[in-house]
Amino acid sequence: MVDQPQYLTPEGYQTLEKRLRHLVEVRRAEVAERLRQALEEGGDLTENAEYEDAKNEQAFVEGEIQRLEMILNTAEVIEASGTNDEVSLGSKVTVVEQGTQDKEVYHVVGSAEARPSEGKISIESPLGKALIGAKVRDKVTVKAPDGEIVFVIKAIE
Repeated sequence: MVDQPQYLTPEGYQTLEKRLRHLVEVRRAEVAERLRQALEEGGDLTENAEYEDAKNEQAFVEGEIQRLEMILNTAEVIEASGTNDEVSLGSKVTVVEQGTQDKEVYHVVGSAEARPSEGKISIESPLGKALIGAKVRDKVTVKAPDGEIVFVIKAIE
């Protein structure tokens, strides 16, 4: 099975790499210690809530390690193109919703790095798809549950 590339900015790659290192070097050892202590308490393991909780945490940590390794192994780091002519992966885009004066800034990133609450939107999101290839002063339309929203692009960085 061929994995799809995960598009990341250099900062996103470093963030995921740092998180992976922390999970492997710190969290894995902490969970192993919790498991060891729970086993030392003895008793029936089927009734040991601390042991069950530690096992669940271990499964989560190992799953997250595998997920991050897969992302980083298939990552394609996107450098800024140096041109601000049109929106591309890695662009920071200032938009205004038509009918308002409120400026919003979005950083167009890959899905593994997306954090909408921080203004990082995935190229796979409706807004991300609409912005790709657009130029300053272009209008882009995004289909939302409440209807269509039109944004005017004010700046591209």
